[in-house]
Amino acid sequence: MATKTLLLLPPAFRLNIATTTRAFSVLSRPSPNYKGHVPLNLFERGTLVAGSAILSLINPKRADLIATLGETTATPYFIYRLRDAMLSSPTGRRILRDRPRITSRTMSVEKLRAMPENSLGRAYVGWLDREGVSPDTRDTVKYIDDEECAYVMQRYRESHDFYHALTGLPVFIEGELALKAFEFANTLLPMTGLSLFAVTRMKPAERQRLWSTYLPWALSNGVKGKEIISVYWEEHLETDVNALRDELGIEAPPDLRQKRKTIREQQKAAKVKREKMEGLMAD
Repeated sequence: MATKTLLLLPPAFRLNIATTTRAFSVLSRPSPNYKGHVPLNLFERGTLVAGSAILSLINPKRADLIATLGETTATPYFIYRLRDAMLSSPTGRRILRDRPRITSRTMSVEKLRAMPENSLGRAYVGWLDREGVSPDTRDTVKYIDDEECAYVMQRYRESHDFYHALTGLPVFIEGELALKAFEFANTLLPMTGLSLFAVTRMKPAERQRLWSTYLPWALSNGVKGKEIISVYWEEHLETDVNALRDELGIEAPPDLRQKRKTIREQQKAAKVKREKMEGLMAD
């Protein structure tokens, strides 16, 4: 039955399935397809999916677990769809041909800090500075069998901070999950959708803001916007962020920073008032 179902799929997809689900034992592991590649059999892949999913939910700060989850759930279909999206775009094809990398060697933070205030480069380095990270903090892809698709995943991973710069989403949890929802709608990578299970760790007020405000924006703009995997970020560093969003068909997200500030001030005032009342009652 499984063989009959497989034969109904397009030839290219059948090849992708065959090359990413081949059976082998740990004693007969095939040679790597590129530097750092670790071929996985079905059992190993399934174990890594389950383990990384559970442990990254427990500790969402473990970037290595999130990276593993992203790679092991991207095959056999999703990473190929993303690669094909790049091939269908002239800019995407140039990226695949040039193979640019986003690292501290290719991105001078000093030059980025000197760029115009609302430029993409300035917004990008501002995000790096706030988070205390560098372009070198992204893990190297190793669990994707196809060498070109491995580069596509690496490009997606290294571009993540540009997604923050482009959208302007805040650094608190609603903003991070909204970005994951946007990425899921735009790239269809399963890991980005699975990240939304982190809502279970949110406070009720945070969860309500995500569902009512950020999630509708994320899904709508992720679907209607152009494929952000095909953006040549290095060529847009001096581009105004608002102009680039317009070019990509993406609206600016709702800004709830002021609302959050107002709520905090109201809570603080209510606490002071309550303490005063308790003091008067005690007297």
